Amino acid sequence: MRMMSVIRIFQSRKEEMVNMIATLLFSLQMMAGLFLLLLGGVGFIQDKRFFSSAPAQTQAVVPASKPERFPGQHAVGWVMILLAFAFMGGAIVLGAWDGIQNGFGFWQFALRFFAMLMLLKAFDVLFFDWYLLCNAGLNFFPHFYPETKAVLGRYLFGYNWKTHLTHILLFPVASAVLAWICTLF
Repeated sequence: MRMMSVIRIFQSRKEEMVNMIATLLFSLQMMAGLFLLLLGGVGFIQDKRFFSSAPAQTQAVVPASKPERFPGQHAVGWVMILLAFAFMGGAIVLGAWDGIQNGFGFWQFALRFFAMLMLLKAFDVLFFDWYLLCNAGLNFFPHFYPETKAVLGRYLFGYNWKTHLTHILLFPVASAVLAWICTLF
């Protein structure tokens, strides 16, 4: 009898581990989508409107638009943006579907979606803001906009902390709404 109890506990832990790994994979899918969104807008469409959330110093040196480097460049950028939204939306749909298949309750869904959103926000802050913007990592922004090289720096880190804080405060609500929708199925 005791051995059966141990086996059930082990199986339960294994299921929890699989669910956690799935949540991490869905989060990675969202991160890939967010990077694709940035690459499509900054690297291919090259319109100043995609810099609306950038620091004022960066916006000041970015031209309104740039000519296409090759025919169809802007179209490629728009396709990348559509794919980015499909990646991010698809991660939420897959997370919901997986949870439904595994019999998740409201709190399991809410925690999954909250974890996915928080990991996406961490990626945004650490990779986009700190690495790409403040440290000109991968020479990303200067590659597409050489005029930004002089204004990028570590002093920019935290320029949008209010926006990030607002997002973080809204994540529990968004997670609860998504969890509630999932429990309807």
